[in-house]
Amino acid sequence: MAFEEKRAWTMALVAVAAYATYAAVILGRADGVALVDVPYVAALLWTIGAAILTSIGLHIVISIVQPEGANQADQRDREIHRLGDHIGQSFVVVGGVAALAMALARWDHFWIANVIYLCFVLSAVVGSTAKIVAYRRGFQSW
Repeated sequence: MAFEEKRAWTMALVAVAAYATYAAVILGRADGVALVDVPYVAALLWTIGAAILTSIGLHIVISIVQPEGANQADQRDREIHRLGDHIGQSFVVVGGVAALAMALARWDHFWIANVIYLCFVLSAVVGSTAKIVAYRRGFQSW
């Protein structure tokens, strides 16, 4: 397995785990209360921070345990990385447009923050999935 493919797996798994943790915390706090009234900011920031630190830590561990290819990327790796980023970043745009529309419609901050977070997670997962598929099945270079 290529080193960059390992990074894609790590990113996807960490993003899903962090969002699942955040959702569990928020839904656990709801307990019959409307979601917009649940304190969410600290949980949101902590799960994002923990996901970033976990991702960096796992990348370092993978680099130490299996150092072959850790600092090398060939043309194929760069093209796969670019492809995955382009595919994944479409969800960042969707999240930005959705958040803008929600702000213009004067939705509660809770929903705006959560749609942005969800789209960041979808961006990481879909982009990583595109990279993994490209490594496993190949891809058409333009």
